[in-house]
Amino acid sequence: MSANDPREQLAAHRQANVMLSRVAASLYWMSRYLERAENIARLLDVNLQISVDFDRSDEQFLEEHWLPVLRSSGSEAQFFEAYKTADSTTVPEFLTFTAGDGCSIRACVAAARENARQVRDQISFEMWEVLNDAWLFLKDAAPESIRGANAPGFYEQIKRFSHLFQGLTDSTFSRNEGYEFIQFGKFLERADKTSRLLDIKYHILLPTVNDVGGAVDTLQWQAVLRSTSALESYRRFYVQEIVPWKVAEFLLMSDSFPRSVRYCVEQCDHFMHRIADLPAGDYRTPGERRFGRFVQNLRFAAIEEIMNSGLHEYLTGVQAELEAVGSLVYESFMYHPPVDMAAEIRLHQQEQQQQEYRRV
Repeated sequence: MSANDPREQLAAHRQANVMLSRVAASLYWMSRYLERAENIARLLDVNLQISVDFDRSDEQFLEEHWLPVLRSSGSEAQFFEAYKTADSTTVPEFLTFTAGDGCSIRACVAAARENARQVRDQISFEMWEVLNDAWLFLKDAAPESIRGANAPGFYEQIKRFSHLFQGLTDSTFSRNEGYEFIQFGKFLERADKTSRLLDIKYHILLPTVNDVGGAVDTLQWQAVLRSTSALESYRRFYVQEIVPWKVAEFLLMSDSFPRSVRYCVEQCDHFMHRIADLPAGDYRTPGERRFGRFVQNLRFAAIEEIMNSGLHEYLTGVQAELEAVGSLVYESFMYHPPVDMAAEIRLHQQEQQQQEYRRV
């Protein structure tokens, strides 16, 4: 075949696009999985703290406390295939070491490392080294590592690996499209997990759904804020007692705290525009316009209206919008379906014939 053969040209073009999309997808999932591991560690750590504070072992309490955590991970059915009861021993063990498909800390770190391995030449040595260290730490760990007084230090180490990776990414990774996919994945995962954590905690810590907005033990809501490293920022912002609706407002609507839903969504919006090479505020496709409306609604939402209409329902809607924008970016830039090469060649030949006809 000659260099001008349309089949060679199309094959080369297709191969280049597929390679770029695969690199983008690996960087995106590398970032998401590591952020997910950190957030699972936060969730388990704060739940263990609450269990110690309550110091209760009755079946009803354990079910109300740990089942929502399993449901948030989407692995409840898988859990009960291996365990009979959900408690402060079985659930942390399962979500730290056992669950597959990116539902446990170990599975998430393994997936992040595997995605990094596939694009090893695209990331810095320092980034790879942190992921490898995290994997070796988890590979050698045993369930005893998260029992009793060992648990806080173990989960703190997982968070340190994630923070170190993020810092090294900012310090050693070029500001190109790959960086944009890493950041988009991180903030999308963080927004989703903050919304799920708030949803779970709000209903666990209140005696009944009808008590939403009532008096709740301050120590428990401090634990919620600690799980997102938000306690100090919350106190600087409100300088008052910790109450449920203010915690919800801060974790949902703060425009400056880096783990709030609004902040993360606005970062997703920024990096989505960078990836799509669009000016800020420009939304062209139906999917982009849907996300644009979501961003604006989040900016102008009022916590009173949210609480009156139902916090759980609002957070469910937030998670649906985050899933939609994740699918939009993935399908637009990271997924290439199988192509009928013969049909593409015919289309390419037709276009060439039309161009030659116009020149004549």
